[in-house]
Amino acid sequence: MAARLEDLKEKLEGVPRKPGVYLFIDRRERILYVGKARNLRNRLKSYFQRSGDLDPRKAAMLGRAEDFRFIVTDTEVEALALEANLIKQHKPRYNVILRDDKNYPYLRLTVSEEWPRVEVVRRTVRDGSLYFGPYIPASSVWETLSFIKRHFHIRSCRYSLDRPMRPCVQYQMGRCPAPCAGLVTRDEYMGAVKEVERFLKGEKKGLLEELRKRMERFSEELRFEEAAKVRDRLQALGRAFESQKVVSQELGDIDVIGLYREGPDAVFQVFFIRNGILISAKDFHLRDTESVAEAELLEKFMTLFYAKEIIPPDEIAVQARPDGMKGLREWLSQKKGGRVRIIRPRRGKRKELVEMAAANARLLLRSRKGTAGRDVMQRLSEMLGLERVPEAIGAFDVSTISGSHPVGAFVWWEDGEFRKDLYRHLKIRDVSGMDDYSMMRETVRRTVGNLPGNLPDLILIDGGRAHLDAALRALKEAVEGRPPDVVAIAKGPDRAVLRDGRTISLDGGGPEALLLRRIRDEVHRFAISFHRRLRQKGLLESRLERIRGIGKKRRLALLRHFGSVEAVRRASVEEIAAVEGMNRRVAERLLTELKAQVKTEGWGAEGSPVR
Repeated sequence: MAARLEDLKEKLEGVPRKPGVYLFIDRRERILYVGKARNLRNRLKSYFQRSGDLDPRKAAMLGRAEDFRFIVTDTEVEALALEANLIKQHKPRYNVILRDDKNYPYLRLTVSEEWPRVEVVRRTVRDGSLYFGPYIPASSVWETLSFIKRHFHIRSCRYSLDRPMRPCVQYQMGRCPAPCAGLVTRDEYMGAVKEVERFLKGEKKGLLEELRKRMERFSEELRFEEAAKVRDRLQALGRAFESQKVVSQELGDIDVIGLYREGPDAVFQVFFIRNGILISAKDFHLRDTESVAEAELLEKFMTLFYAKEIIPPDEIAVQARPDGMKGLREWLSQKKGGRVRIIRPRRGKRKELVEMAAANARLLLRSRKGTAGRDVMQRLSEMLGLERVPEAIGAFDVSTISGSHPVGAFVWWEDGEFRKDLYRHLKIRDVSGMDDYSMMRETVRRTVGNLPGNLPDLILIDGGRAHLDAALRALKEAVEGRPPDVVAIAKGPDRAVLRDGRTISLDGGGPEALLLRRIRDEVHRFAISFHRRLRQKGLLESRLERIRGIGKKRRLALLRHFGSVEAVRRASVEEIAAVEGMNRRVAERLLTELKAQVKTEGWGAEGSPVR
């Protein structure tokens, strides 16, 4: 080890004194740590001058490092952005990592289009559209979109409206004025768009007052049916606005970040306030942060969090000054396309909100620590005869029907919760026919190679003895050194099958048995849902494309015109032949074979539109 460190010290002479990103690599070319620096040579030298000055986390990393690499950037801000992207992509073992790597949904109002529409997106771009969010949990964005569809006349489809077409079911349901068919003027339509914008911005007083005046005008003009529709919308909007959590109108757009630490664990709580309204909140649990200073931890968190497809607000309120605050502020301003302030409030409403976020973080951390105590894991270890008490548990399952669309799945459980950022699923590619054991072997082998960092301490296999043996062979092929403990969890009756051949009943067991069954059921659910998704996708795509003469282009043209496979089947030859790219001969063959598919496969009516 000493010789290797001396070699790395010699390599330092070739490192420039410029800003950039550095990476420490292990002997298998895996990235152990990613960092940024204003001066690359000075920062890297700090790792080798006095190893005793390093915190335990970085000292352990240096003990495994075989080499380092660096990427020079023009500015420190560019280095910060590159560091965030590399951490997000590679999830190095010794970096502070956010487990939630999903992008949060926004509502996009495409005001730059001739006929604007509203849709849900997870990526924001500077395209002239208006973005509202983020919505957390994701279900809230769909509830909001559904509310807009019911109470505002604005389209949500993505169709090109450069030529007239037949209105879809949304028009028939009274949820779209059908600009596609020329049934509404643009002025009327843009009035509805403006109402949607004001609703999403929380402009309660102005919007309700305008609608009230419109209702009264319709009533005076004896247009009672239209007045009743506006009245119903007023009532619905009133209920929607009442449910909003108004914090303080003068706050505008602000994110509030609270932090609570206890031992190696840290929880961040983020409040998202837009136009003075608390629209959502999100918490993040970080582990192994004991040796990281609060200012550094806050900087790393903010860097990784805002590296997502998120629009930074005008202000971010924090309880401590983060490291690299100037560069962080400049980077966030570039992302927003306008000035972003990072403030540490001393008094007033902002300080109260920071304290409230920190208090929520404390409650969340303590409640999670009580979810699965050490005693449950200790009893689990004793029950299964494990050499060590597991902290993380993974589980594998495979799913197929008669060899069709076979898939494998993996889930990860740790500290009382499922870590969905470490879930994996894959299509089986090396096994044909009904061979569950070979499928399990392939799933384990390929998934282990795709997991960053260490494996879980205990692996559960959904199945019996043969599935367990297949998984053990795969682990032997894929893992260097000591593999994790492996146990199969079989059904009917529920039982654990151990490597030494023993079987332990899980029926009527305590919390440890319930935990094993819960994890087994979760991986089974995950595998089944992926399998069903693939089957449904295959059915929707193949019913048309497996007909001779119908390729991808014609399939899309047919679905765009008719809306669903069932609608195609009910159409006449003349209607199908009139679709762009079709002709009568292909239309006749299409109808004949679709009718034959109904008789042989019994797929019935698929009335829901395909978008």
